Amino acid sequence: MSDGLVADLRDAQRRFSVEFSPAHDEEGAQRQWRAVERLARLRPVFASVTYGAGGGTREGTVELASRLAARTDLRPVAHLTAVGQSVPQLRGVVRDLLAGGVTDVLALRGDPDGDPRAPWRAHPQGLQHADELVRLALAEGVRSAGVAAFPLGHPESRDLDEDLRHLLGKFAAGAGFAIAQLTFDVEDFLRLRDRLAAAGCTAPLVPGLLPVTSPKVLEVTRRLTDGHEPSWLQRRLAPFLDDRGAFREEGVRLALEDGRRLLAEGVPLLHLYSLNAAGNVETLVEELGLAGPR
Repeated sequence: MSDGLVADLRDAQRRFSVEFSPAHDEEGAQRQWRAVERLARLRPVFASVTYGAGGGTREGTVELASRLAARTDLRPVAHLTAVGQSVPQLRGVVRDLLAGGVTDVLALRGDPDGDPRAPWRAHPQGLQHADELVRLALAEGVRSAGVAAFPLGHPESRDLDEDLRHLLGKFAAGAGFAIAQLTFDVEDFLRLRDRLAAAGCTAPLVPGLLPVTSPKVLEVTRRLTDGHEPSWLQRRLAPFLDDRGAFREEGVRLALEDGRRLLAEGVPLLHLYSLNAAGNVETLVEELGLAGPR
């Protein structure tokens, strides 16, 4: 392993990272930890830990990320969002993470609490933009701060040029890498990669890949992509709505197709959303040959 997460991302060759979310109850926590143990054996480059909607599980994020750091060989990357938090509170969260052995964060402005599509309002003593959060986290001593990227542009951006300026501003603030929002149309991700390259930015850009293995997961994708999932995705899955097994198989098949295309286009690392379960991630890692060295 090279020195630091960003260096490992630059050195990655056909690898993966994985995302977990804090569990809501003890049963979920036990199920989640079984997934953690299974996926840790596949040696992901890092494991991100989300906040949950509206930042509602920030304490759980610190707890889970710290547990990953203490009890596994995984490198945790904790989500850090500005939602509903003052600057002193944000500094406190970063210090708690560092005390728990978590040295890398994903700095996200976050969605408005309660309604992701509501107008954004910062905490009166908080931060307005993700680039400010990057600066705060780095000033508090984190080793690296990643940020979000949006292949179709953030919903609040007027156009892709404005969105690119915002993303470049986050890198200028010190961000070391970006994770692109869910990638269903590979061309959208590749165009974003081209725009960054044309702007002279060489920071690692990682595509997010979620196997749509149930109608419930399809609803999750609508929320995470602000309703911008491609129409062909629904057409492809529609014939399987009444057959759970066939729906899952088709969802995994779609994710494998996208994964193979991304790898063929020279993308070195795929970020896989686990939904706190191991099976689908294991299938993708095995089929795409993404496991790390033992």
